[in-house]
Amino acid sequence: MVMGTEEHIVPGMCGYVEDGIIPGFFGYEAGQSCVGDHFAWFTENCVPAAYERDAQARGISVHQLLEEKAGQLKPGESGLLALDWWNGNRSVLVDVDLTGLLIGATLLTKPEEIYRALIEATAYGTRIIIETFQANGVPIHQIVATGGLPDRNKLLMQIYADVSGRPDRGGGHAPGRRLGSAMHGAVAAGKAAGGYDSIVEAAQHMASLRDESYTPTRTPKRSTISFSPNT
Repeated sequence: MVMGTEEHIVPGMCGYVEDGIIPGFFGYEAGQSCVGDHFAWFTENCVPAAYERDAQARGISVHQLLEEKAGQLKPGESGLLALDWWNGNRSVLVDVDLTGLLIGATLLTKPEEIYRALIEATAYGTRIIIETFQANGVPIHQIVATGGLPDRNKLLMQIYADVSGRPDRGGGHAPGRRLGSAMHGAVAAGKAAGGYDSIVEAAQHMASLRDESYTPTRTPKRSTISFSPNT
């Protein structure tokens, strides 16, 4: 979700509405069809029993174990390349029939290498969306991530910052949807009933960003491959 002060048509976006997010701004919406469920599918179907036993013995989740192991790999070290269309592509191709891809695997490929490749795939999917916004007059300066992933996967947050070339911060600790509902409820109540008179005022009092942030460790070049809805 992106807000801007000017109206622009951005190919492959799900839509935009003036005042649709915050009054006084154009609200743009884009998205990916497969991110968290991408990783869930992998851990539920492709992780060997030895990894599950190791995680259980250490009292951590399989995701934490894979993050730890994947974090020890250098970018490109495994030789794997993944494409994140495992559940179609929402933005920018808008095609539910597209399928994912994993190339470069060998008999020596390890689960953490695939896990990292899937993280990188979704990061580059995000980057394509960002670059499409940028190319059509909607600047993106910073990423604010909400939901469960900022809590659970620091490696993912750093890879997203590196791939996008933009600082990445997590939202406040309350789940974004619940907090948003509470904020709008406070606005509906109004200041006279102990709430707030605008969503901006509610955000100033109820919303927050985390102190920790993820700064790109390298500046990526612009993608050499671009996608459009007509591809």
